[in-house]
Amino acid sequence: MIQKLKSLVIFLSFSLLIGPASATTQETVKEHAKLISNKIITLKDLPKLEIDKNYAKTSHLVSQLVSFYHYKKDFSFDDKFSRQAFDAYLEQLDPGRMYLTAEDVQSFSKYQNKIDDAIYDGDVSLAFDIFEKFRKRWIERYQYALHLLDQKFDFTKNETFRYDRKDVAWSENQSELNELWRKRVKNDVIMQLLNDKTLDEAKEKLHKRYIASMRRMSQTESKDVFRYFMTAVTQTVEPHTLYFSPRAADKFNTEMSLSLEGIGAVLQTEDVDTKIVRLVPGGPAKRSKQLSKDDIILSVGQGDKGPLQDVIGWRIDDVVELIKGKAGSTVRLEVMTPDSAANGDTRIVKIVREKIKLEDQDAQSKIIEIKQNGKLRHFGVIELPKFYIDYDEYVKGNPNYKSTTRDVHKLIDELKAKHVDGIIMDLRNNGGGSLMEATQLTGLFIKQGPVVQERDFKNRIRVHPDVDPSIAYDGPLVVLVNRFSASASEIFAGAIQDYGRGLIVGSTTFGKGTIQQIRNLDEWNRRSPGTHLGQLKFTAARFYRISGDSTQIKGVKPDVTMPSLIDAKEYGEASLTNSLPWDQISAANYQHTDLHNVLPKILANHKKRLDRDPEFKLLDEEYSAYKTIREEKTTSLNLETRRAEREKSKAESLVRLNKRRKFEGLPALAKLDDEEDDNDEDDEEHKFDPVLTEAGRIMSDFISIEQQTEKLAAAKVN
Repeated sequence: MIQKLKSLVIFLSFSLLIGPASATTQETVKEHAKLISNKIITLKDLPKLEIDKNYAKTSHLVSQLVSFYHYKKDFSFDDKFSRQAFDAYLEQLDPGRMYLTAEDVQSFSKYQNKIDDAIYDGDVSLAFDIFEKFRKRWIERYQYALHLLDQKFDFTKNETFRYDRKDVAWSENQSELNELWRKRVKNDVIMQLLNDKTLDEAKEKLHKRYIASMRRMSQTESKDVFRYFMTAVTQTVEPHTLYFSPRAADKFNTEMSLSLEGIGAVLQTEDVDTKIVRLVPGGPAKRSKQLSKDDIILSVGQGDKGPLQDVIGWRIDDVVELIKGKAGSTVRLEVMTPDSAANGDTRIVKIVREKIKLEDQDAQSKIIEIKQNGKLRHFGVIELPKFYIDYDEYVKGNPNYKSTTRDVHKLIDELKAKHVDGIIMDLRNNGGGSLMEATQLTGLFIKQGPVVQERDFKNRIRVHPDVDPSIAYDGPLVVLVNRFSASASEIFAGAIQDYGRGLIVGSTTFGKGTIQQIRNLDEWNRRSPGTHLGQLKFTAARFYRISGDSTQIKGVKPDVTMPSLIDAKEYGEASLTNSLPWDQISAANYQHTDLHNVLPKILANHKKRLDRDPEFKLLDEEYSAYKTIREEKTTSLNLETRRAEREKSKAESLVRLNKRRKFEGLPALAKLDDEEDDNDEDDEEHKFDPVLTEAGRIMSDFISIEQQTEKLAAAKVN
């Protein structure tokens, strides 16, 4: 858990297409890859970045649409906005202040007050001027890093490296930056040595890593630069306003519909290779049994006889674009296994593309057993990662369109058939999705009535109701949330809480109370058919609970609060720059069921369990360890000191891990290194999840209290 939270770092990935010479024979595959992998990029290798004529049209159109349709009205494209966007652009490019100097930034100052005019006039050349210098500095830095690898390191010197670069000042000049990079490279070497690499092995690995970073930068295309710039501009307005390039728009639509047309393989770049990291269950690649995890894709051909296009060294999105295609069409892949890489043996695989359902994001269900006070109860758990809908199929009138509500309804029916005692809707880490689906999903648990209120950019208020009087499930209900439950999740949880339909359990939610629209920019570009400008996602409205309260900033506060490893100050709407403030409107007309009569006893029982439950004590230990890591900003560059710190940290982690494994019914490990070998991703039955277990206990308490109340009421009547 701690490692997952440590990995919640936003970073900028620069990658793009280069055109290597074709590797046409088995003998040349290995040499071809090695040639690309070892090539040190120089400034002369950087391709010229041409400014596409459509960027002018796109930037002007975005400024117009945001000015007219955006909910936020207390801003204007002026010099103040320009300075904020300027800072945001530099933050996009160099968030760690590792490449540019204060001198470089000062040389850009002539642009500080011109961004507002640039986007309105459609002249984005200033963004490219800034990026050109940044790109140059990037290459220079890694050239210097390669030079440092050839120098002798003093690992006995007591000095530190600041790895947490948040809020640090720019290095004044190249000399200061050189010193920063000396420490960075030394730290990189130490990290390799701590992972049991020899000094030569460490240098070899870092040599490849630094060259790969240079290669990715050399592959940057003008569309990437434009996207970085437009992201800085739109998020200076508000954090949920974003420009999507045509390719990014396609990816976003795929994520929302949970379907795509292709072969069903998840890819990633490893050095110059495109590697298969997962095959989608049920997809054509998996069913063909011709491809396996870790296979390396060397070239891609279209149809039965189309020429094979070499993709060694390509950026990942370009490889994906070649492999995707219309359902029913054929793609050919030249692949090799890691074992055959040494001799260059390859094979050609032919696969027919299909429409693939991304079922790992579907609603899923399971049943947990809770034994409490001598009573064994079974609860259905419905895990919902996002609120999805295949909107295109819905608009076409397809009666079998994919949607959250339809899938959850089926799961409810299955759980009811198994006679569960209650249902837990698990919305932890659900970042939201379709407003319509949030409304309709709520309708599965209530009779007809208002679900959420919306106020648009013209101050018009609209109520989104559930108009269906039927209820899919009227039994005991708990909604489990955490800090990463956002937007549509907050609509659902807020409505359930306002109606008193169930208990909200977990931690305060993200606090995103805004509604985004997506507009295809091509709608305003009909004079240039065939030209695609992309899409604009912008905040057009805010939503409010039926109580009148906004979830913006404050989120949904649970009825029963759980301990959490997530730092609420670090994550959430309040931590985002330029987010809208909290406010409220009048309440809608709805019938509330008061649960306050049962809450005191539930909370008392909950507190007793937290105080004595060893699983929650372990959770506290893990949070304390995580907090200590987060508060550290520097690390020692003395190898022996680092080794001692590392051993101490590993020993403490091993103790916590073995406590966790004991709760999961697994044997203790002798050392941390054994964890990877022992890890079984498919073993979910005994997964350590004290929060879910406690949610079940809370549900059991709720049922017992309700039953006791009913007995007392019946006794009074008699």
